[in-house]
Amino acid sequence: MISITEWQKIGVGITGFGVFFILFGILLYFDSVLLAFGNLLFLTGLSLIIGLRRTFSFFFQRHKLKGTSFFLGGVAIVLLRWPLLGMLLEAYGFVNLFKGFFPVVFGFLGSAFNIPFLSTLFQRLQGSSSSMV
Repeated sequence: MISITEWQKIGVGITGFGVFFILFGILLYFDSVLLAFGNLLFLTGLSLIIGLRRTFSFFFQRHKLKGTSFFLGGVAIVLLRWPLLGMLLEAYGFVNLFKGFFPVVFGFLGSAFNIPFLSTLFQRLQGSSSSMV
């Protein structure tokens, strides 16, 4: 059984609040303060969940430097109160950072939800995204 420390539990909560503030900031027409607060909470929570060393080693791998620079550059642009441009840069960096996880996610969603149309759609997305990697 996997043991979860108290710091990891706190990190999950902080990450959840970060995602909430990001979505709420987008909903309120890209409010820069909410987006900046959500970004800081998300990155803090992520580092509490997986640890500082693993966070740095994930973001600063040689083949992920392009995605990392766009993602962290987008965070910096949001902090400088240019929310729309910053979120576009973050989204591009997020896709570049996590493009290896997309086939796994689509495969899980295709098998988890046994809805005829959606499971077929997720199976097709899994096949097309695995060919992109």
